[in-house]
Amino acid sequence: TIAPTGGNGHAFVAKSPLTNGVGEAKSHGFFGAELKRAGYDAVIFEGRAEKPVYVWIDDDSVQIMDAKHLWGKSPQETEDVIREELGDYYIRVAAIGLAGEKLSRIACIINDKTRAAGRCGLGAVMGSKNLKAIAVRGTKDVPVAKPEEFLEFVKVLHERMKGPATVKYRTLGTPQNVLVHNSLGCLPTRNFTNAVFEGAEKVSGEYLNMRFVTKIIGCSSCAMRCEHIAVVPEGPYKGTMARVEYEPLWAFGPHCGVDRMDAIIKAIDLCNYYGMDSISAGNIVGFAMDCYEHGILTKDDTGGLDLRFGNAEAMVKVVEMMGRREGLGNILAEGVKRAAEIIGKGAEKFANHIKGLEMTGYDIRGLKTAAVGYAVSFRGADHNRHGAYALDIAGKVDRFKFEKGRSKLVIEIEDLYTIIDSLIVCKFSRGVYYKGFEDLAKYYTLVTGIEMTAEELRRTGERINNLARLYNIREGFTRKDDHLPIKVMTTPIPDETVSKGSYITQEELDFMLDDYYAHRGWTRDGVPTLEKLKELDLEDLAYIVKDKL
Repeated sequence: TIAPTGGNGHAFVAKSPLTNGVGEAKSHGFFGAELKRAGYDAVIFEGRAEKPVYVWIDDDSVQIMDAKHLWGKSPQETEDVIREELGDYYIRVAAIGLAGEKLSRIACIINDKTRAAGRCGLGAVMGSKNLKAIAVRGTKDVPVAKPEEFLEFVKVLHERMKGPATVKYRTLGTPQNVLVHNSLGCLPTRNFTNAVFEGAEKVSGEYLNMRFVTKIIGCSSCAMRCEHIAVVPEGPYKGTMARVEYEPLWAFGPHCGVDRMDAIIKAIDLCNYYGMDSISAGNIVGFAMDCYEHGILTKDDTGGLDLRFGNAEAMVKVVEMMGRREGLGNILAEGVKRAAEIIGKGAEKFANHIKGLEMTGYDIRGLKTAAVGYAVSFRGADHNRHGAYALDIAGKVDRFKFEKGRSKLVIEIEDLYTIIDSLIVCKFSRGVYYKGFEDLAKYYTLVTGIEMTAEELRRTGERINNLARLYNIREGFTRKDDHLPIKVMTTPIPDETVSKGSYITQEELDFMLDDYYAHRGWTRDGVPTLEKLKELDLEDLAYIVKDKL
């Protein structure tokens, strides 16, 4: 539809090769809108093709096409070739790169050349199916149940888009977070060794926009325009272009101790070229640097690279090695959890992940509300499942301690974010839905014609979170999987900052989990009770938990 950010996204969902639990990755741009115009709400891919193929969806026509000539190409090259051979530049394509073909556990799926369904390694799932790409052309109208009322609501949302709720994304973009997090002592630096980066000014959103951003573009039907396209103007990486957001900027910048924006942009570009999750990739490079500095990895392991924190050229080289699964990169492409297990020698204590999914750019040692959201997230290390960091950063709670009852705040946001994800509304626009569930329920009702109240929608968010919990329990997850990285629980923040000395003890984590489980209506082991399942109309799945109660 023409609703801003609510009609241009899509989600890939599968069992995650990284976590062995629920895997979901969302992206926006134009691919999702095109799929809907072709007449589809969902497409299910089962089994495995005998040879490389791509699926061509042209309204009601669906064909499986030979993709041998595309195997080995980047997602961007794949998109160009498919458009040329099908004779339509406006075809939308989602594709994997070499990382997905080689079953890297951090492989992503790229659409519209710069957009990524990045997390959980779902590019490897496509690769395992010999599915190189999905191409879509849709020419149908998208019917709306109450068009006049819907149009009026859309006008309201577009006006809100021009207001304070989106100003960050329209101006500096998410890289604005760099200096904010640095000032609060919650910018993970050198693989969560520090929480303050001395080179923050050189990798800030301000510096990025002043020196590197050449244009800002937007997605289908969106009035925001948040996609900051950066180009390296000079030096060894001159001409390199990439979309830059806070998370990959953090992952290849402060997290690796690198203060060179040109190298960061190059690393992001390589992730797009090979089809890798840039958050996971940067996290893994920082892990490898930490192992190198502690003597766990040597030049014999790195192929001669001096893999110290801050070595920008070495960082870029390791990203390429991961994309091609060459040398040390072949091990690192397994994800930080498995890489640490393979390397051994105590490397596990430097592997920052939750459930196998690499950490994102919030130092939760000093963000203790966010910490519980990270621990229980069904995807793994994830700030987008709960958004609880906002409570800490905005000063709405004391971020250095966790008192009984605070989990209720986390759950409220978690259920709201789950509905935002279910409707595939962009998180950057969440602030324009001022009334939360009430606005989203109105949106749902006007589009579908199905009457939905705010309370019904909230309960739906709760059901989804319980359903995901049941899936993970079925796959063997227990309370022990609601953990935090070893560094977060053993290394106090050392910097001279307001966060100095902060970290999370096992006792604190246990208290957090007990509080969260209680407010969810789960047992102390994190298992939904039969009463909770009945309340949520999920009794048919009670068999998953009966022997655990």
